[in-house]
Amino acid sequence: MGESILETRRRLLRYLAASPLALPLAAALPAEDAITSVTDALNVFDFEEAARRALPPAHWGYLATGVDDDRTVRANREAFDRVQIRARHLIDVSRVDTATQVFGQPLAAPLFLCPVSSMRAFHPEGELAVARAAKAERTVVGLSTLTTSRVEEVIAARGEPVWFQLYPSNDAQVMRAIVKRAEAAGCQVLLLTVDMPLGPNRETQRRLAKTDARPCAACHDGTFAGYVRRKPMFDGLDLAKVEDNIELAMNWDYVKRLRALTSMKVVLKGVVTREDAALAVEHGMDAVYVSNHGGRSEESGRGALDSLPEVAETVAGRIPVLVDSGFRRGTDVFKALALGATAVGIGRPYVWGLAAFGEEGVAAVIRMLKAELVMAMQSCGTPRLRDIGRDRVKVAG
Repeated sequence: MGESILETRRRLLRYLAASPLALPLAAALPAEDAITSVTDALNVFDFEEAARRALPPAHWGYLATGVDDDRTVRANREAFDRVQIRARHLIDVSRVDTATQVFGQPLAAPLFLCPVSSMRAFHPEGELAVARAAKAERTVVGLSTLTTSRVEEVIAARGEPVWFQLYPSNDAQVMRAIVKRAEAAGCQVLLLTVDMPLGPNRETQRRLAKTDARPCAACHDGTFAGYVRRKPMFDGLDLAKVEDNIELAMNWDYVKRLRALTSMKVVLKGVVTREDAALAVEHGMDAVYVSNHGGRSEESGRGALDSLPEVAETVAGRIPVLVDSGFRRGTDVFKALALGATAVGIGRPYVWGLAAFGEEGVAAVIRMLKAELVMAMQSCGTPRLRDIGRDRVKVAG
């Protein structure tokens, strides 16, 4: 049976939305195709349309943007098309077990929620709604340095420690204070972002901001202190020496000093090559995190899934390998697990759910991806996560 008119229209709208030249048009597309309830969603892409309708243009632009021509955003999705699944049959898949652990923390499935900044820009309950959904669905939250909710409140809402993502400020005292606060709150895992340059060229974000009639200066006054005044991790800190939330001089000595500062497990977020993976193991990192920031940090044109095999092969099981950027389907998760990932991070899709339906939307996205992973495991003859090996996929080219 051919696709319905509604499905054809959705596919066309997504094609238009993928073009940087069409973004102003995409932001103004009619909303009649957006779902009005989580029960209407067939897949996570349906939440995208609902989120686009719910958010003002500048906030949608911040969420949707990549760098320059958004090529790496598209590359993240295109990478999945180059990996084929080799299904096996006549295997008992009447019972499928997706449960796992990462750093001793039990997860209902090998999924976690990526750190995303400024959640209250997408929904009034922000990170707290995300944490409650994560609790209900038994997954873990990565909390951004630029959270708009207090870390202590997020942990209380989750009922367990969250992972804390660190943007390494150029002011050592500010960095130290943020790390110590996260640790004191109960965080046990620190995700050190190593892939964010100073001021990435996010043209899509800037283009859509120009179409937003609201006075953005009410929240952003052009200074770093103004930018973080609604970000509680910076409350009470002297920001006079802070130029940005990035330390361009960061190197392995910086990482060594950070490790000495905290008892939290330290994970390098943004490792995309075998060379850096080898150095991470050599320097005693607790895990590596394959990511290109969802295409938001640089314009390499290389999908995160393309980077995963060489990192996983270099690590060779000695430490966990996390991955994010572009994951939208349960089969995407399956492919990453087959290529060596320990767990997969979900970013934009759960924020779409948050923007459209709050806590209920976040939980629905998690459930949907887990259900699709279960179906992928059943159809491929892998009833347990440990059955998903490298032999279950073939990489084209």
